[in-house]
Amino acid sequence: MKTQIAIIGAGPAGLLLSHLLHLNGIESVILESRTRAEIESTIRAGVLEQGTMDVLGEAGVGARMLKEGTLHHGIELAFGGRRHRIDLTELTGRAITVYAQHEVIKDLVAARLAARGEIRFEVRDVSVHDVESDAPSVRYTCGGQASRLEADFVIGADGFHGISRSSMPASVRSDYQRTYPFGWFGILVESAPSSDELIYAQHERGFALVSTRSATVQRLYFQCDPKDDVDNWSDDRIWAELHARVESSDGWKLKEGKIFQKNIIGMRSFVSAPMQHGRLFLAGDAAHIVPPTGAKGMNLAVADVRLLSLAFEQFYRRGGQELLAAYTQNALARVWRAEHFSWWMTSLLHRFDDATPFQQQLQRAELEYVVSSRAAATTLAENYVGMPF
Repeated sequence: MKTQIAIIGAGPAGLLLSHLLHLNGIESVILESRTRAEIESTIRAGVLEQGTMDVLGEAGVGARMLKEGTLHHGIELAFGGRRHRIDLTELTGRAITVYAQHEVIKDLVAARLAARGEIRFEVRDVSVHDVESDAPSVRYTCGGQASRLEADFVIGADGFHGISRSSMPASVRSDYQRTYPFGWFGILVESAPSSDELIYAQHERGFALVSTRSATVQRLYFQCDPKDDVDNWSDDRIWAELHARVESSDGWKLKEGKIFQKNIIGMRSFVSAPMQHGRLFLAGDAAHIVPPTGAKGMNLAVADVRLLSLAFEQFYRRGGQELLAAYTQNALARVWRAEHFSWWMTSLLHRFDDATPFQQQLQRAELEYVVSSRAAATTLAENYVGMPF
């Protein structure tokens, strides 16, 4: 089988790239190891930057996001028993939308299938070949049958644990990473929202986050040992910990409800460079990971594939290769900005067990500066809503 662009991975990056290519008359085939039901039900948070919202809207897949997503004009920082609002829109003229990643995936899958796009689910034994030539290919097994997909280019959008990044020679690749000594304990709760906007709480017991999934579901997190087990946490213990970390002296209280999901996620910062080798290009989590504190993961994936779609449009319509050649440089400029912001937010808000009293006071001083200085608040707001695409 032949196509112009072979895409490995049906996450937001792979699906959106395939749809953007389709809108420009460029053929693609997506190979995905999971089932459709699995990719549409893997629950992950979604804070969408203005640029991401614009790309989805322009691609014709933003209608449900606009209808069901929640537009947020600010966030709150909570520490020392008080809450402080950062007015994103007043400071930057932009906002963010809370719309879960799996809902974005549902919209993109529906759009691709409506356009008769080719998505092959439940593929196995995927391998990439001849990327240094002008005729790369992907071999895989589907339904027990060995297959070969020939393409002009191969896109690795198969996440941190996929095969695409490791298909690049180690001699040409540099990996940069930091693994944090804590994780996030996340819960989904059946209840009305506790707050109209996200609350990022810094507390001596550790970080906590209050967010809303819908009018009837809350998504709450608190800092924990990444090696902990969810079975160690009863519902009563979870609520006691969250109440202690997020409630303020003004009488505001967290709303409780039925907890119907618990999970623990580790936290890391990771970048692999370059993001291209020959005719293999990486996008999204295959090339970079950010801790969720800065809410940048899916937005970086969208920024990557937007660059790739423009580069392939130039290549196929005008024969130009300048944008393809500059992909790594252009993508990493945004990636490293987001990596720094995510690291900074993580360092600002989390409890570090090895922090000295001096370092703890520096952390508090920086928080006080952010909420009292317009310049500092603007820096946070600009990075949070995302730089223009």
